Amino acid sequence: MPNTASAKKELRKAGKRKQRSLKIENNLKNLIKDSRRAIEAKKADAKELLAKTLKALDKAASKGVIKKNARDRKKSRLHKKFNQSLK
Repeated sequence: MPNTASAKKELRKAGKRKQRSLKIENNLKNLIKDSRRAIEAKKADAKELLAKTLKALDKAASKGVIKKNARDRKKSRLHKKFNQSLK
């Protein structure tokens, strides 16, 4: 348990940040899963869903929720899967 007032405040701030990051991460995971399913099923809305997912990946990386290399890796794999489904 924190003893000083500033340590207590930092604990509260850390908790809020953690909740915000978890919400972004969970949303991102769901978008990636949905995109993969749509690509595999060759649905018509796969391109729009892919664009939405890529935008969410960029936002998460800019906010520091995921690292930039992780973002690039995930984007690359999604693009690769999408391009293969077009063939």
